[in-house]
Amino acid sequence: MDSQIDFARVRSYLLNLQQKITASFEQLDAPRFIHDQWQRAPSERLRGDGISCIIEPGGLLESGGVNFSHVSGDTLPSSATSVRPQLAGCRFEALGISLVLHPHNPYCPTVHMNVRLLAATPADADTAPVFWFGGGMDLTPYYGFAEDARHFHRTCRDAVAPFGADLYPRFKQACDEYFFLKHRNEPRGIGGIFYDDFSELGFEAGFKLMQSVGDAFTKAYLPIIKARRHLPFGPNEKAFQAYRRGRYVEFNLVCDRGTLFGLQSGGRTESILMSLPPIAHWRYDWKPEPGSPEAELYNDFLIARDWL
Repeated sequence: MDSQIDFARVRSYLLNLQQKITASFEQLDAPRFIHDQWQRAPSERLRGDGISCIIEPGGLLESGGVNFSHVSGDTLPSSATSVRPQLAGCRFEALGISLVLHPHNPYCPTVHMNVRLLAATPADADTAPVFWFGGGMDLTPYYGFAEDARHFHRTCRDAVAPFGADLYPRFKQACDEYFFLKHRNEPRGIGGIFYDDFSELGFEAGFKLMQSVGDAFTKAYLPIIKARRHLPFGPNEKAFQAYRRGRYVEFNLVCDRGTLFGLQSGGRTESILMSLPPIAHWRYDWKPEPGSPEAELYNDFLIARDWL
């Protein structure tokens, strides 16, 4: 299996992907993204550069970001070595795209997608760098539509199918398990696919998998928001959206390893926390009214199930 890591090719692909994704939303009459290009000083603990493409406030999209970063550091943070303790203290290099989009209409789901490559260099000069890919996408609806869930999961399945028939079931289960609020005993949304510490295909095939997942994002998400963006809603739906967004905040701040990696490694806080929604509410021990559309979300969608 090949092990040559070509960061330049991965970087070129990711920058192109970022441009394609932001352009696809701007074509839907959303306001243009703000492009914030940044660079860390060589003397800093975390070195590198990136482009944060941010939209706030918007029309179709109430807030969100499509962020590219390419950084390196002298010591892997603990969030990256919890399953690889032998790499503690290693130098590292990481690059990827991370996006979260929060639509204004409560009938349009929030979406997250991430594709990344990370390599660690052991202190032993004779030992080759260790690398792995990670990524995936998941959907967080406020009001559930079975046809949307099926479309999203089928697109995820088709994206990874060329690389092994076993990948979608594995990645779906990993997604269901990862995007789960243990302190609430509930899923964040309807899942999708998620993989991490993935190097079993080698660099070339692993890079092709990254491209397939990244390229599938707009195919998975755009048809859903095009179908739901003009559905009428009122204060009740916006209030429920804000309540469920509170769960999104809880997951990202309490559970998400990507958030922890960025903060522990000295990453750019503004870019890391762009995933948080602009408005979120909490209500004490609130329960939806039985038989309501809000109750349907809990009963029929916030459960691990086969959407194919």
